[in-house]
Amino acid sequence: MSDGPGLHGELFVDREMAALFDDRATLQGMLDFEAGLARAETSAGVIPAAAAEVIAAACKAELYDIGAIGSAATLAGNPAIPLVKALTARVASTDPDAAKWVHYGATSQDVIDSGHAQQHGAAWELILRRAARLAHALAELTRRHRQTPMIGRTFLQHAVPISFGSKAARWLGPIVRFHDGFMAFGQSSHQLGGAAGTLASLGDKAEAVLEAFNRTMPSIGAVMTPWHTERDRPARIAAELGILTGHLGKIALDIALMAQTEIGELAEPEAPGKGGSSAMPHKRNPVLCTLILAAAKRSPGLVSTMLATMPQEHERAMGGWHAEWPTLAELFKLAGASLHHSAMLIEGLQVFPERMRQNLELTNGLIMAERVSLALAGTLGRGEAHHLLEEASRTCVDSGRHLKDVLAESVALAGKLDAAELDRLFDPTTYRGASDAIIDRVLALYEQEREHML
Repeated sequence: MSDGPGLHGELFVDREMAALFDDRATLQGMLDFEAGLARAETSAGVIPAAAAEVIAAACKAELYDIGAIGSAATLAGNPAIPLVKALTARVASTDPDAAKWVHYGATSQDVIDSGHAQQHGAAWELILRRAARLAHALAELTRRHRQTPMIGRTFLQHAVPISFGSKAARWLGPIVRFHDGFMAFGQSSHQLGGAAGTLASLGDKAEAVLEAFNRTMPSIGAVMTPWHTERDRPARIAAELGILTGHLGKIALDIALMAQTEIGELAEPEAPGKGGSSAMPHKRNPVLCTLILAAAKRSPGLVSTMLATMPQEHERAMGGWHAEWPTLAELFKLAGASLHHSAMLIEGLQVFPERMRQNLELTNGLIMAERVSLALAGTLGRGEAHHLLEEASRTCVDSGRHLKDVLAESVALAGKLDAAELDRLFDPTTYRGASDAIIDRVLALYEQEREHML
């Protein structure tokens, strides 16, 4: 057996993110709940302080047999039940009196939801750090290529000139908005509700225990009220992660299309052995784009599952809650890996401005037809100008000549546009519209959010 990353390496989840969701981390998250609960109940005067310390000392994942707990979980229906039994037995071996206070007043869902919250909280921080890294790289790309001309494409066809900086700005904007929203809505919460969400077993100490528990477990969202079958929070987190991976897929798809042999405007970062083919030695496949797109295609189904789990029965779900466990973890892992791949992609992205300029000329000036038509609309009228450019464009396509040359010989345009004006109208670098203003707005939003980036 190997302790390495496995047959798929880090294609679909990187080691750092995977470590947050392995069995040991899951077990430790549940044990952290039990230790925090005991200390909170001591603070509220429910259990003896000595018992809480014995319980906390036993809440270390390395003390337990994960395989044995897992085997028992198959029959119990969840891992919390055998874990509590194992924890109680270990505490009893040290202090039999303390053992009766293990898990006091809590239920299995409190343990599991709070354990997951520990993991999701750590993943939340990592996701935000990686989103910030990607935002920094995209902001730099936007600034560097603010005025680099390239062709804009609609329906995969040449449309009008844009700048590569404006395209990068549109990649950046959703990342900034994700970071802003995920800071507020992406954080999990602990759970403490007892058997049916009322904390009835704690009597008049319930509110004091809940307040003390929030002080004891302050690293992530506080428990305002039990939310055993109110699943809007995990569903929203799932949706945010799904939207993120979808946008990362859009970036990857744009780059992959621009890296096609026939286009050649971009290329992924180079590295020995990266992107090769088992059959074709010359191939340089866009591996990072492929992995990002794979995550973007898998995520919608997982988000759908999370939304489907929301209708839950009364005070405890049958199946819906259980379906969340691996689903949300998988979304975190996919989003984390996609952000990691995306940051590497953008930081090392190879840009070929000369090829972008060559591609601008592929249609012999047809991409400037809109501009010329608008310039003539004031004298000829919009309809006539549009018709004239349609006819000239058709002539251009049929003859293989440049549109500017066709227009220069047009009788209908005699006296309307001189050679200097035609040269100006056919310069793609000056047909920028509000590009600079759009770029500036996106960069301003980035600068505002940068103050909050980890």
